[in-house]
Amino acid sequence: MTPFGEKVRQLRRERGVTQQDMARALGVSSAYLSALEHGRRGRPTWAMLQRIIGYLGVIWDDAEALERLAELSHPKIVVETAGLSPEATRLANRLAEMIASLDAGEVARVLAELERVAEDAEARRKAKRDARRGR
Repeated sequence: MTPFGEKVRQLRRERGVTQQDMARALGVSSAYLSALEHGRRGRPTWAMLQRIIGYLGVIWDDAEALERLAELSHPKIVVETAGLSPEATRLANRLAEMIASLDAGEVARVLAELERVAEDAEARRKAKRDARRGR
């Protein structure tokens, strides 16, 4: 299951809506909606994502969060490391090699560390951007 699929399922269930009812309202098959929730389909299109957001009545920050989850929920990703360091390529390959054998706790630890590092990198990018703009 993808983070997006998990959230859609949670929102759907909180609202007491069946997959079949939601699929009918969105104009898709219940098989498609099930595959989307279980991560057997790629990300929804932007148009489908907006229909899901509208149907579930998700607004503002919650809608943006759902959009971000959709971005992070492609079940078959490709990591392009051409032009990056050998260590970056090793990281991508090692993760691809090991991810299926990590337990839930190990996944949580690796993800938490990666999120921490990503926040640091984003702060550095923002500081450089602000410095270029003279702020």
